[in-house]
Amino acid sequence: MLLPEELEALRLSDLEGLPQIQAAQCMSVSRSTFQRILERAHRQVALALVEGQALSLEGSLIETRSARTHRRDAHRESTV
Repeated sequence: MLLPEELEALRLSDLEGLPQIQAAQCMSVSRSTFQRILERAHRQVALALVEGQALSLEGSLIETRSARTHRRDAHRESTV
């Protein structure tokens, strides 16, 4: 199970490519705490992929970039 902070750590580090110190600042935690969060997240994802374990997200509201873009485009169309 991925906690919201683990998902955020994955996003900042792996998708956004931020250095750990900068990602830690974004999350308002120390670099060592960020590293522990990220290590746990990587382990959870690895277990899901390699051993076929379920990967669930706890307490997270997931919004993809495409969903945000779609809403922005719909808002633009309604204001034109």
